[in-house]
Amino acid sequence: MKNFEYFKPSTLKEASELLIKKGANAHILNGGTDLIIRMKEGITSPDVVVDIKGIKELHNIKFDEKEGLFVGACVVLNDMAHNQIVKEKYKVLSNAAKSVGSGQIRNKATMTGNICNASPLADTSTPLLALDAKVLVYGPNGEREIPINELFVWVRKVSLEHGEIVKGVRIPAYENIIGDFQKISRRKEVDLSTVASTVVKINDEIRIALASVAPTPIRARKAESFIKGKKLTDEVIEEAAKIAASEASPIEDVRASKEYRIEMIKIAVKRNLNAVRS
Repeated sequence: MKNFEYFKPSTLKEASELLIKKGANAHILNGGTDLIIRMKEGITSPDVVVDIKGIKELHNIKFDEKEGLFVGACVVLNDMAHNQIVKEKYKVLSNAAKSVGSGQIRNKATMTGNICNASPLADTSTPLLALDAKVLVYGPNGEREIPINELFVWVRKVSLEHGEIVKGVRIPAYENIIGDFQKISRRKEVDLSTVASTVVKINDEIRIALASVAPTPIRARKAESFIKGKKLTDEVIEEAAKIAASEASPIEDVRASKEYRIEMIKIAVKRNLNAVRS
């Protein structure tokens, strides 16, 4: 690991100005569970590290009946997963957070880091996509919101501009959510997803999101359209799972072949849909 400059600003303005001043090879440090490993392995070699954990407002987690749930960028996964409001109103998100790594990792890693890494297999991306979350961003030109589906550009590439910092994620308030998260991996725990999926039912609307099946996490829009207005019979669920699989473009890697992933998408989505049907 090469030498680098380290800064720990106390405000978003200071952090943003540092990133701009220090140039393209300045990296944000949050939980560090991905960045530190990549630095140790020589994959990433920043000249400057800007630690945002000293910015108090990024540690907030709060719920409002109108605004919904806000999870600050520095809220660690274990704190979010075991938050009473999250468990009661957004259980599918809590379950996805609990699936990430080990307990020790979840005590350091954050949901914002999980999605900003832009890994195709980010577990928390699927409930966020299904729940139409928005990413709140601070930058040199002020604040803006990015719909979660517009955040992911490509593998490890997000739509943030240089100098922008994610403040947190906002999830709309829903009166009634029935949801199910599925993760298929080589081991039951402490493993990366071979396929991950979330289905939520909000009133009569079904939403389906998939990860580890394309260059970015995706919504299965064709499958959602097929289901619309239909009762979730065995036949409808079977066909919807096939359509969802057809929308994916999985790769072949050390964890699974393309063909295996396609079959696992069908299984995961069928499990999801069976869990939410009434």
